[in-house]
Amino acid sequence: MKGFNIEANHIKDELIEIRRTLHQYPELGFEETNTSKFIKDFLRKEGIQFKEFAGTGVCGIIEGTKEGVNNKVIGLRADIDGLPMQDKKVCSYASKVSGKMHACGHDGHTTILLGAAKLLNKNKDKFNGTVKLIFEPAEETTGGAKVMIEEGVLTNPTVDVMCGLHVEETLDAGMIMVRRGTVNAASNPFNITIKGSGGHGAYPDTAIDPIVMASHVVTSLQSIVSREIKPVNPAVVTIGSIHGGTAQNIIPNEVKLGGIIRTMTNEDREFAKARLKEIVNGICTTFRGSAEIEIEESYPCLYNDDNMVKILEDSAINIIGSENVKVQKNPKLGVESFAYFANKVPSVFYFLGIRNEEKGIVHPAHNSLFDIDEDALPIGVAIQCEVAMNYLTT
Repeated sequence: MKGFNIEANHIKDELIEIRRTLHQYPELGFEETNTSKFIKDFLRKEGIQFKEFAGTGVCGIIEGTKEGVNNKVIGLRADIDGLPMQDKKVCSYASKVSGKMHACGHDGHTTILLGAAKLLNKNKDKFNGTVKLIFEPAEETTGGAKVMIEEGVLTNPTVDVMCGLHVEETLDAGMIMVRRGTVNAASNPFNITIKGSGGHGAYPDTAIDPIVMASHVVTSLQSIVSREIKPVNPAVVTIGSIHGGTAQNIIPNEVKLGGIIRTMTNEDREFAKARLKEIVNGICTTFRGSAEIEIEESYPCLYNDDNMVKILEDSAINIIGSENVKVQKNPKLGVESFAYFANKVPSVFYFLGIRNEEKGIVHPAHNSLFDIDEDALPIGVAIQCEVAMNYLTT
């Protein structure tokens, strides 16, 4: 339906205005009070009913009015929070909030979903079934998706499938990329406290040295990836912090380690967690010490459903042509809270190109100079609308 391409370009100026407004006033996870109000005011203006979830989250609901019975429900999702960093861009729409910035494109995601809401509501006589517009808070922290699901965002009516997107600074505006199977890794942050017995550095025989134990732990944990997980399965075990000791001649009582596990399958996730505990406890026991281990259950793996990928590809080809629909060759070891939705219902998550070297839009996400090519906004809107329409009418 080429019409969505045309209609989305007709509202391009409005999309740019929305995005720049959001970009100037970023808010952090579960603090998105003004962003949430902006979304609700927009939905009210368009005559779209909504419900509130997870404090600052919003779910708009559009029911098709075309004759016939159709119980299908599709969810479209955007994340709405910013990051705690300084915006160093020099432009009219740079962040006006010190120490806060939309450095990951969530302002663009929110804008695209609002644009899709406007066009789908305008065209609701062309479909029956239901579209849920899910605006998720706190994606950058603990993931508002989990809270929204617990509060029932996928019920009444029950969501059958989901579609989400993320802007991609390595891909030129006008393109998308999508992948079948695993898209993003699962995450398990961990903290380890290695306990020994302190003493004088000149008399190590009278102490149980937690620094020596920590050194063996850091080295040995790398064998989980290099020797125990299949080489074709990407995985990471990273120690990101070590804290212990106060002086050169003092053996401390304990050392604290902090790190992250990233895996691409549920089997590897469970295996890596179990082996970390076994290795740490084994080393500490060998050296007459002990350990306390805390492993957090953070974002799960994000899996794309083959049927939803096909709908997305067909929809995108109709909007931007097959030559601009690229295959994401490798999964990303970064995490994405859309995974909570994708673990509940068949879903597709894809990446929307926003790079433009001629405009100087080349900086990566989470960079103080990050920006997006706003020509991508109507493309995102058109594709989201096309996905929803194709799912509900076939």
